[in-house]
Amino acid sequence: MKLTTIGIDLAKNVFQLHGADATGRAVLKKQLKRAQVLPFFANLACCRIGMEACGSAHYWARKLRALGHQVQLIPPQYVKPFVKRNKNDAADAEAIYEAILRPNMAAVPIKTASQQAILSVHRARQGFVKARTAQANQIRGLLAEYGIVIGRGMVHLGQPVAQILQDGENDLPGSFRLLIQRLVDHLEQLDRQVRELELEIARWHKDNEASLRLARIPGIGPMTASALVASVGEANNFRNARQLAAWLGLVPRQHSSGGKSILLGISKRGDSYLRTLLIHGARSVVRMAERRQVSDSWLNRLLVRRHKNVVAVALANKNARTAWALLAHGRDYQPDYATPA
Repeated sequence: MKLTTIGIDLAKNVFQLHGADATGRAVLKKQLKRAQVLPFFANLACCRIGMEACGSAHYWARKLRALGHQVQLIPPQYVKPFVKRNKNDAADAEAIYEAILRPNMAAVPIKTASQQAILSVHRARQGFVKARTAQANQIRGLLAEYGIVIGRGMVHLGQPVAQILQDGENDLPGSFRLLIQRLVDHLEQLDRQVRELELEIARWHKDNEASLRLARIPGIGPMTASALVASVGEANNFRNARQLAAWLGLVPRQHSSGGKSILLGISKRGDSYLRTLLIHGARSVVRMAERRQVSDSWLNRLLVRRHKNVVAVALANKNARTAWALLAHGRDYQPDYATPA
């Protein structure tokens, strides 16, 4: 019997398959080793394949799509309701198969190798930034144990710490001075790694037309623009701009019942890294708007009625929708653009 739909439960070395024919009857329940996956699907007639959007999913999606198969990645949280009884690889593969049959099931856009590469740079930079912050806090904490308090910010960890280490009247033991110097050297290495990765992201941004168009939006710079282009991929995968904003977690959560609509805080779904970049970029625009005090500005009118943190999230939501319009329709940013009647 010809297979039409297959659900695959991905893993490092063992892959579980659940396939069915056009009538929905299960005709394939098979376990494959990693080296057997591509030869098996290369000898199989083209069919529809579903996988969870987890580790290595984009790699396998590209490989199977190159073989002519139709591949769909599904968010793991949407697959879980279809798991029957106990959880195991066979049950997970069957749940993926059941989920892919739903006509309105959300799909994760399959990323290209280039998109994954620049997103890897973003993730590596994010890790270095966290490590740099942790190292700076450790230096502050160790110096505070000796009664030396330094200000917050990276500017207070360069020359001021060097002066503290050279001061012979602060009663710091020699071994402790050597330790702080070692930590400061490590902090400088982390800071250098962050700057080098930022330069790499800036080079990618300059060579990407879509990223350059997004960077013209106030509140979106090269970091945010490159991460948006790489994460979103084809903007037409989202039906409209609000769906992209919801995917980023920038719209309110709903708890409605009985015809009564109740909107809560922002849902914080999707990619927290992208959402953070958009909101931080919006905060800078809000600070500039507070200084200029333009009365007829949408932003300033909103600042009169709402807290600036709420305004920053609203502007991030607006920027996300604007980014979708630019990517989906291939347009350039126009500050005075108005929707035609």
